[in-house]
Amino acid sequence: MNRILEGFGWTGRYLWAGWAGLSGIFCFLAAWQAGHEIYGSFILPSPGETFSAIVLLAARPDFFDILSQSAVRALAGFVIAAGIGTTAGLLAGYSFAAMRLMKPVVMLGVPPIGWIVLALIWFGSSGGTAVMTVVIASAPVSFAGALEGVAKRDRQLEVMAQAFGASWFYRLRTVTLPHVLSYLFPAWTTTAGSAWKVTVMAELLSNSGGVGGELATARALFDIPQVTAWLAITVTLALLTDYGLLHLLREALERWRAAGLPWGVKR
Repeated sequence: MNRILEGFGWTGRYLWAGWAGLSGIFCFLAAWQAGHEIYGSFILPSPGETFSAIVLLAARPDFFDILSQSAVRALAGFVIAAGIGTTAGLLAGYSFAAMRLMKPVVMLGVPPIGWIVLALIWFGSSGGTAVMTVVIASAPVSFAGALEGVAKRDRQLEVMAQAFGASWFYRLRTVTLPHVLSYLFPAWTTTAGSAWKVTVMAELLSNSGGVGGELATARALFDIPQVTAWLAITVTLALLTDYGLLHLLREALERWRAAGLPWGVKR
């Protein structure tokens, strides 16, 4: 019975988080419609016109192939960037010298367009350009999140665990990581959003297909509704990555937080 109630509570929290996010989307759509009323369809197509364009795009036989190209590149870049950045940040957080030497200020100061140009020279007009650009541009964000989380851990709690004979790995898993996750998930969310943006930008400049290639075609044809449609699709995919992947992962890894809520305490 307790497991059933716990499952209902988790589902309720997950759906409520989605509803809270939808309220922000509705406000954005209202502002979008207002901009359309001011500037007209040539400058800013309405949400209704954009939705109609999305329906037409979805009817194309190659629509899902286009989405899959961009999705594979964005998600591959995100996983590699998050993995490298998180691992390096966790290791550097235990060393003051490494923290000073490995601060990703220089990497974060370079705009993604600069990395895209270099990636085009290295990989040419291929999918590797998008993946490499995502990794280089996004890994420092995950690195900074992991670094700050480890640096600001409760050292007294770690010393207490060590005094009770806890191994280094056990202290990392039970003391450090739960604290670091509160820094990592915002960093991963930023990394995921950046992965989609950089992927589409790299595809547009390298003419390597995917959503970016379709944006380049729509721009050449001055098809503004199609441009906004592809942009809306990209934003939707980024939101699905956050809510459908990272939010679920966060709920699974931070279930201990529910115990701190009044309805989560077992009596």
